[in-house]
Amino acid sequence: MLSDNPSDVFKERLRAARVQLRAMNQADLANATGLPATSIAHFERGARKPSFDNLRKLADALDVTTDYLLGRVDSPDMAYTADPLYHYGTRLSARDRALAEDFLRMLADRTDRERDDSP
Repeated sequence: MLSDNPSDVFKERLRAARVQLRAMNQADLANATGLPATSIAHFERGARKPSFDNLRKLADALDVTTDYLLGRVDSPDMAYTADPLYHYGTRLSARDRALAEDFLRMLADRTDRERDDSP
């Protein structure tokens, strides 16, 4: 269960992203970010908080958003508001949104078929 305390959310999300999403150990994450492994351990224990620069390095190395690490979104994927499709989609008329949705569904179905056909 995820804590309501923002500091606890960060350390829980950091560890979960490292272990469950990316199957990395602390040394792997340290190498990917250029930070000492002891810093990763301190962040995960909640003994220290990362700087903005280090938060970004962590998110980039784990391929998640800073919003995910901070508990602002539940999905580790790109935040919806940063997604260009979301940005442009909000500016479309209802008719054009329906057309865009049909087109995106067609592309997603094609991608699914290609995945199913690959060895």
